[in-house]
Amino acid sequence: MDLHLKNKVIIVTGGARGIGKAIAELLIDEGAKVAIVDKITQANKTLPDRNVRGNYYTADLTTSEACRQVVEDIVAELGPIDALVNNAGFNDNIGLKSGTPEKFIESLNNNAGHYYFMTHFCLPYLMERRGAVVNVGSKTSVTGQGNTSGYVAAKGAILSLTREWAVELLPYLIRVNAVIPAEVSTPLYESWLKGFADPQEKLRQVSKKIPLEQRLTKPEEIANAVAFLLSDRSSHTTGQWFFVDGGYTHLDRSIS
Repeated sequence: MDLHLKNKVIIVTGGARGIGKAIAELLIDEGAKVAIVDKITQANKTLPDRNVRGNYYTADLTTSEACRQVVEDIVAELGPIDALVNNAGFNDNIGLKSGTPEKFIESLNNNAGHYYFMTHFCLPYLMERRGAVVNVGSKTSVTGQGNTSGYVAAKGAILSLTREWAVELLPYLIRVNAVIPAEVSTPLYESWLKGFADPQEKLRQVSKKIPLEQRLTKPEEIANAVAFLLSDRSSHTTGQWFFVDGGYTHLDRSIS
């Protein structure tokens, strides 16, 4: 199916690794001009799985000024922005008991602040081009996880902002949706598994709780959903939360 994304200028934050990298690769395959914004070094400027070279921009997204500057740089090089994928973030384990008020606020900024900053600075171009925004969330925002108040609060805010922006941007025909992963097979997830005495047993325990095929979600399965929501194939879809998780969040995990 042609998603009509050829030559569209699309920003993907956190696009050099994990889910973001899979999104960037797919959009490049669809012919989009992808601006990959990440904290990366010169040595990491190649997408290694397919040796595909994207348009890379290094930025510390925790400050609004850095977000403003990177948007300006992208427009200067690639042209007006057609779409934005807010994806960057990390689970920093800032809990209620183990954290501090200062670390909690910092976590909110690190994981949700740049979603607002980037969308704000992209907005003039999105308004001009009837663009689209996809926010990548997390199942923790609706299930909880434990010992990660900052991250979960930020991801909850992202879901609320998805609905809020969808309403605010209706007059400009800008669609805003969220894709919500659960357990995804990424290098970061593999690193997390290695923290257990028996990583394979932990993987088996997690996979068993995922109703559909009892396996982790693949990064490209998240990317497929994001690409669809960015495209005009989803032209009448806005304000939605799409769970791409094999039924992990909403189906009874005791199904046998």
